[in-house]
Formats: sequence, C-alpha cells, structure tokens
Amino acid sequence: MTLERRLVAEWLGTFSLLATVIGSGIMAERLADGNVAIALLGNTIPTGAILVVLITVFGPISGAHFNPAVTLSFWLRREIGGRDAGLYVLAQIFGGIIGVFAAHVMFDNPIIDPSTTARTGLGQWAGEFVATFGLVGTILACLKAQPKAVPMAVGLYITAAYWFTSSTSFANPAVTIARGFSDTFAGIAPADVAAFIAVQLMAAMLATYFFGWLLRDEKIVVTKG
Repeated sequence: MTLERRLVAEWLGTFSLLATVIGSGIMAERLADGNVAIALLGNTIPTGAILVVLITVFGPISGAHFNPAVTLSFWLRREIGGRDAGLYVLAQIFGGIIGVFAAHVMFDNPIIDPSTTARTGLGQWAGEFVATFGLVGTILACLKAQPKAVPMAVGLYITAAYWFTSSTSFANPAVTIARGFSDTFAGIAPADVAAFIAVQLMAAMLATYFFGWLLRDEKIVVTKG
C-alpha cells in the first residue's frame, strides 16, 4: 500500500474517531438532562463501536493506528520506519483536530472552542498510564494470538476503560490534543494536555518492551545425551 493511501487512512480514521467522541459526547450531555453517568454511557458506547468499525475498515490499508502511542510502539518494534511514523503522527493529529471541528459544526457549537475541563493530578495520570499500557498490550497480544480479533478487542477494551480508569481512558496523544479544542463533555483543558501525553507515551514504551518479553517465542534447544 502506498504511503499516500496509508496517510489518508490514518487521517480519515482519526477524523472519524474524534467526530464520534465529541459528537456523541455533545449528544449524550444534551439528552442526559444532567445525569453524568448516563452522559458517560452515551459517550462510551459509540466510541467503542466506531473503533471496531474503523479498525476493521482501515486496518488492511494503514494498520489502523489512529494513535501516536500505537505508532510509537510499532516504531520501537521496527515495524514502521521513522519517517513514516512521523508522518502517521501528523496525519493523526490533524485528522483528530478536524474531526473535532466537524462535530462542532454538526451541533452548532463554535468551531474552535478550547476546553475549560480540568483533568490533572496523580489519579488522572495513573488512569492514563493504566489505560494506555492496557491498550498497547491488548493490541500486541491480539496480533500474536488472534489478529482478526484486534478490532473487537480494542473496541471492547476502550469501552471498559472509559469506566474503570479515573481519566475515562484517553489513551491517545492525538485524541488528547484534539479534545483540548472542545469545551464539551469530552474536553480537556489545554494546560492539562502535555502531562497526559507524557504519561501515555511512557506507558506505550513500557508496554511495548514488557509485552515484547511476555510474548516472545522461546527457542527450544534439544541436546543429545
């Protein structure tokens, strides 16, 4: 597959992911009538569902990273070159930001509307570490055991992680940057973005090395007595 087509797939996939995250968050908040739990549920289900769709559709084209942390992991594993990885990340970031703007247009929000939702502190950072470590581990383990299960596994993991992590599982630097542009249910204050990204990238690196060790094929040496 040509690099151009892979980059378009990464851009469009991340665009669609953020349009879903922000759009469903706006819709959920409007319909929940102040019930935050219902609003979170209304944000969670579409996000998990669209991930299954997007990874199934774009996986054969670009690998369906849609996430600089995932691209970092594959770069560390030498499964993508440095130049291509950098271009993937740029496509993901810009696709995500435009996806946010598209959601704002659909729901008559200001196109650029920086978030005022504070998401900071040890608990939030720990949540992002756990979410990203688990996401990368899920992908690597599924690729080893059952590659066809990756779309469903990732969608289900993120659906669960929205609820079992304190941060509601951003687990994605491109998503984190893009959500800084949206003062809606799914937003994050721009001042809190850098710390989230630092934790996500650290977790992705550690998960790559840990699961590389855990899933490594052992060579069986047979000695003659």
